[in-house]
Amino acid sequence: MKSEQFMAGKWRRGIVPALFLVILILFTVKINQTEKIPLVETAGYSFEKGVVTQILEDNIEEDGTRVGQQTIMVRMTTGEKKGQELETTSSAGYLFGAVCTVGMHVIVMQSVSGDTVITTVYAQDRELAVYIFAALYLAALVVIGGVKGLRGALGLVFTFICVILIEIPLLYRGYSPYLVTVVICVVTTLVTMTFIGGATRKTICATLGTTAGVVIASIAARLFGAATGLSGWNVSNIESLLDLWYTGNIQVGELLFSGLLISSLGAVMDVAMSVTSSMQEVLSQRPEITRKELFRSGLRVGRDMMGTDSNTLILAFAGTSISTLLLDYAYDLPYRQIINSNIIGLDIMQGLSGSFGVVLAVPVTVLIASFLLKMKKVPAAEPERKEEEPAALQKEEPAGKDA
Repeated sequence: MKSEQFMAGKWRRGIVPALFLVILILFTVKINQTEKIPLVETAGYSFEKGVVTQILEDNIEEDGTRVGQQTIMVRMTTGEKKGQELETTSSAGYLFGAVCTVGMHVIVMQSVSGDTVITTVYAQDRELAVYIFAALYLAALVVIGGVKGLRGALGLVFTFICVILIEIPLLYRGYSPYLVTVVICVVTTLVTMTFIGGATRKTICATLGTTAGVVIASIAARLFGAATGLSGWNVSNIESLLDLWYTGNIQVGELLFSGLLISSLGAVMDVAMSVTSSMQEVLSQRPEITRKELFRSGLRVGRDMMGTDSNTLILAFAGTSISTLLLDYAYDLPYRQIINSNIIGLDIMQGLSGSFGVVLAVPVTVLIASFLLKMKKVPAAEPERKEEEPAALQKEEPAGKDA
């Protein structure tokens, strides 16, 4: 009987996640049924796979440099010309083309019009390598992390799907990047935390703390942008984004803040979950602890994490701009030019705003956890009963004492 009740309760608890998953799938399918406005003409050409079979003319110089382009033979493995060998070219550029060798797998940009075929090598085929490294990472996560690692991997896959298949289509439809990203952060955080820690109060505390952190990061970025005149209109690829603004009314100016929320989500989530978990552990060891003591304990743990996690964000954004900093150094640009440039300003804004979110997420998470984790009243401890001494050890009274 108890077993049947347990299974029935477990089945009922599984209805909500299953219903959520079905609704999410239907919603994803619906929003991806969008007719895109063509920005470039794509009719007549495609990107197909092939294998280099012969180098007809190489472009390497005596000093080892490459000038011009290679002329090669490629056996096509996909597309209209699958199975045929085509003569094509590969440029020596670093952005397009590839240094081809016999046996290399390449992506060929192919245009077919009747009997006329125009081809050129677009890049080395990296698709298989990307899949292999992604699979190795997930395997390492599962092997080392066990069940928790598997749940973390599922959360990572879910987050990736939400960003690619839900957030991007909604942004393309003209919805507010800020609001869409906040919702995506809340949903992905809740699902990821539930995968890792289950549907518990700890999960709710970590989710609320993470949401507060990313919102704080966004507010800090907006304040920084308002003070410095920086926004999504100052990014380097703004000319291409303007086409989206003209044709689809996409809110280009908010895309920068949307990206900042996504980039800071991981660090804020790490802080929120770690602080909440430590407070939960303290509470389990000392159920009688007061809210004030629990708050202080969580705050001490959070302070130890602030420095490392804020450094993580700042160093991550600094790493992406290292090539720009090197060019500035090589050209010996004046400090005022560097500090007031859009690129450096955007990197500083993203690093500092994300760090604001990490730092301020700590007290918010600690405050939420100190109340939610202690909502259930802890029963008062019963007074210890003094054990009676065994009769054999009791001191016998003298027989004639009461006479």
